[in-house]
Formats: sequence, structure tokens, C-alpha cells
Amino acid sequence: MKVLLTRPNGRNQTMIEALDERSVSYLVTPLLQVEATFVEADKHSIKNFGQADIIIFISTNAVKYTDKALAGNWPTTPHYYAVGEATFQSLADLGITAYKAPKDCQQTEGLLTLPQLQTLTDKKIVIVRGVGGREKLALELQARGGQVNYWEVYQRSAPQLPAKETTQAWQQAGIDTIIVTSGEILDNLFKLVPKELFAWLRACHIIVPSSRVHEQALAYGFLRVTNAKAANCKAVLSALSL
Repeated sequence: MKVLLTRPNGRNQTMIEALDERSVSYLVTPLLQVEATFVEADKHSIKNFGQADIIIFISTNAVKYTDKALAGNWPTTPHYYAVGEATFQSLADLGITAYKAPKDCQQTEGLLTLPQLQTLTDKKIVIVRGVGGREKLALELQARGGQVNYWEVYQRSAPQLPAKETTQAWQQAGIDTIIVTSGEILDNLFKLVPKELFAWLRACHIIVPSSRVHEQALAYGFLRVTNAKAANCKAVLSALSL
């Protein structure tokens, strides 16, 4: 097995350490880059954040860039929620106690099963995320009576990589397993690879974090797709049978 790690710069270190411990070969090629939006000037969003009853974080980047925007001055009255284990831990590292999605479904659908989010009449809710993204969470929370606003604290884009050279380097290195932690990374992967190398790509073992991305991978024609059911290191290692 030779693994390709595709998370943004700075987000692959835990997997690198785990693979090194297990003597598993890998390459690192970030297929997503993340940068802050101009949140410092977004006074309206910061006001909504401070007045919220419930604040939901979609990712570790949402936590990271919120902390920068607030300069560490977090309100203490809201109830905080994290979609995944890594996001939950990012909040914990800042001293913030949060609820999290169940271990067996660390995604939007899992979060929505929490008993604390069933009846939300007149509750002010802020979802902290990157620019764009799914609307399912907000729509469901509104249907339960919540007043939902977004705070989009970062934006994502695809790194500019030489397509043919990058893909050929993967192939020549013997990459046969690719860890994909979001639908956007999967899109960027498929767009990067030239058509003449699709057969090689589709034969690789693809590790995905959710049923939604699993379906997305199957639609792209991948032949070997494993749903880790989360994007954290432990879940991915289990999907790799390590």
C-alpha cells in the first residue's frame, strides 16, 4: 500500500505520524487550500455570533478562523456544537465545551439526531463554515423553529498544480490508496487527473468520510471506495485496516 494524503497544508500531520509509526509509505499533495475571509471587518456576523443561543462548527478551519477573528474572546453563553471529532477537539483545545455528532455518524445527519437540537423554537443559531457548502443543516434547523444565520470565516480553492506531471508522479510512485476527506477534495482530484489516466485513478482505493462522498465517488466511477464514516485519523486508519 502507498497512500496519497490530500488535505490542505498543515492538516496532514496526524496521518503522517500514524503512517510513519506503521511503516506505511505515503506522498502528500494538498488538493485544497484554505484562507481566511475578511472576517475582522464583518461586524454584523460577529454581532450575530455573540447573540446566538446555539453555535455550530462545520470544521476545524471554522474553529481556527473564528478564534482569529474574535482574538480569543469567545462568548460564554451559547451552546457550542461540532460536526466531527476533530472539530470537537479543536474547540476543546481552546477550552470550549461542545456537543458533537455521534461517533457512528460524524456528519450533518448525525448532528441532527442530537436530542438538544430537536425543538428549536425562536432559538438564534449561527452555523460557522467556509464560503458555500450544503444547505441541509440550516434548512432542517429552520424547520425545527430555529433562526439560522451563517458566518463564513474562510474560503476554499483548488491549488494550481501541473495536472499531467502531478498525476504521473503519483502513478510512478506506486500510489494505490487515496484519502479524500471532503467532496470538494474529491472534485479537485477528479478534475486534476487527465482523461488518459482515469483508468489508473479509478482503480485506486479511495477512502471517504461519509455516505454522501461515498455516493459521489461511485458516481465518478471509482471501483474501490471505503466509507470511514468520519474524517479523523482513527476512523481513516480503521478504514485502511491499520
